[in-house]
Amino acid sequence: MAYASRIINHSKKLRNVPNLLRQDHAVLVRCFSNGAQSSVCKIEAAERERVSKFVACNHVSSGLPRNNCSRAIMRLGIPTVGVAYSRELTCSQVQSRRGFASDAGLPPHQEIGMPSLSPTMTEGNIARWLKKEGDKVNPGEVLCEVETDKATVEMECMEEGYLAKIIKGDGSKEIKVGEIIAITVEEEEDIAKFKDYSPSTSDSGAPAAKEPAAPPPKQEPVQQPVSSPEAKSKPRSPPSEDRLFASPLARKMAEDHKVPLSSIKGTGPDGRIVKADIEDYLASRGKDVSAPTPKTKDGKLEALDYVDIPHSQIRKVTASRLLISKQTIPHYYLTVDTCVDKLLDLRSQLNSLQEASGGKRISVNDLVIKAAALALRKVPQCNSSWTDDYIRQYNNVNINVAVQTENGLYVPVIRNADKKGLSSISLEVKQLAQKAKENSLKPEDYEGGTFTVSNLGGPFGIKQFCAIINPPQSGILAVGSAEKRVIPSSGPEQFQFASFMSVTLSCDHRVIDGAIGAEWLKAFKGYIENPESMLL
Repeated sequence: MAYASRIINHSKKLRNVPNLLRQDHAVLVRCFSNGAQSSVCKIEAAERERVSKFVACNHVSSGLPRNNCSRAIMRLGIPTVGVAYSRELTCSQVQSRRGFASDAGLPPHQEIGMPSLSPTMTEGNIARWLKKEGDKVNPGEVLCEVETDKATVEMECMEEGYLAKIIKGDGSKEIKVGEIIAITVEEEEDIAKFKDYSPSTSDSGAPAAKEPAAPPPKQEPVQQPVSSPEAKSKPRSPPSEDRLFASPLARKMAEDHKVPLSSIKGTGPDGRIVKADIEDYLASRGKDVSAPTPKTKDGKLEALDYVDIPHSQIRKVTASRLLISKQTIPHYYLTVDTCVDKLLDLRSQLNSLQEASGGKRISVNDLVIKAAALALRKVPQCNSSWTDDYIRQYNNVNINVAVQTENGLYVPVIRNADKKGLSSISLEVKQLAQKAKENSLKPEDYEGGTFTVSNLGGPFGIKQFCAIINPPQSGILAVGSAEKRVIPSSGPEQFQFASFMSVTLSCDHRVIDGAIGAEWLKAFKGYIENPESMLL
């Protein structure tokens, strides 16, 4: 044990082995024993004896250079295939695994796995590599851009070394979390040894091959009863005097429309069935006499002309989450019309001030977000989510805003929207919308929302619609367009014009009862129709 301790203390490559020695002697025996066996269930005395024998037999000196100590151990002919240790890098959740030299002649290296960059991520895509094979990498440098289920995130290097091999190149898709994507080494001269390297099936995270399915049981042929000759005999053809005569065109029409010629009386010469007879028969049965569907030379229908568009990662995640939402959340919907004349007047005044001070213009959607946040503060039951054991009511009011892009639907979050001013909300929405269109949102830009606002009125002119709840939230507000309507005035037979906007609240009935949803809409309508109250 004394010699082993000296080796460990003089090696910078095996710094974690003292911990392994204190926690599990069996691991040390597997690494340093000439006679390593698959079973390590030996008593502690036997383990110590094996380590001592190994050190004595190989005359390992404590005076080995620090840089070559671990390599000297690996070159003593000790079988170390498959011996590796894993560690979790909590900084960026990058999964890596260090591999030692093996009988295949591979030097010490580190296998970089596909990281888990969001709580819901199970697989990802490689957008592009920022480092090339052979480049030196330092801690904190960006290795590649990973397209997660919600955004494109930069993956940073955690250790110094050289990028020896890129397993998954640019554009690689559907890579499972933990699957090996690259190899790094510590020495530059080791790069060439990984030119033709390919990870094994077990290392790459691929599922184990399934056992071959058992062959189906042989089915003994069932001898069918022999039918009588009378049953097999085909109906005799009618005598020659009853033979049906029809023109080729009439026969073709009858075949296309599945009309039996025996049911049609011919009007042609000698009772011949002609085209007009088929048309009259179809007209009497109420069938269309239009031309049949065109067929190819083989008699098959012509194939449809189409283009297959591959699913983007955000599209697949959106489809999965909305399907789960619609199947598992009991939705109900509440719609109300709000007069927005005062809101539009206030917006015009605020935009005049913004332009004078050089600020960004405030949109109707910014005012809707502010009103929704204040209504959630007033009716906190709607700022909640459902779990199997309890209803979680949030103290923070974080509003997700639906943004449509070419890649799909994103929902960046405005945090603490109830405490922010309109100019701050307007600036944040514009910045996050731009990042969403550039596909550069980070997890902190879209995670942690408690309520969602989706507006199809302003940009698309949709009058009213019902949105699907974004789990685990319990509510989403669908905002329609504002339109002018004629309403009764104070006097008899007097009318006036006013602008109204329809909004629909989708609620999770497990969390929000109908009366609570109506109370929230009442508070929201109050802020919209009296926008000065939002400034108090």
